[in-house]
Formats: sequence, structure tokens, C-alpha cells
Amino acid sequence: MPYWLKKQLEKAYFEKNRYEIVMLNQCWYTYLKRNTQEEVL
Repeated sequence: MPYWLKKQLEKAYFEKNRYEIVMLNQCWYTYLKRNTQEEVL
């Protein structure tokens, strides 16, 4: 997980900002999905 994403997630959890937590999680899982598909191809 990129450093910048970790820091943003930490901040969102600390502030209990559910919207940002959900958005960042979606970004992370989309990133993982795309990268694992590229490795398979």
C-alpha cells in the first residue's frame, strides 16, 4: 500500500470520517484488482 494512502486512511480513521474511509478503501481495492489482473495477463 502506498505511503500517501496509508497516511490518508490513518487521518480518516482518526477523524471518524466514514465517507473518506469508504472512498479510500474503494480506491485501494480497485488498484489491487487492476494490478493483479495485469500480472495474470
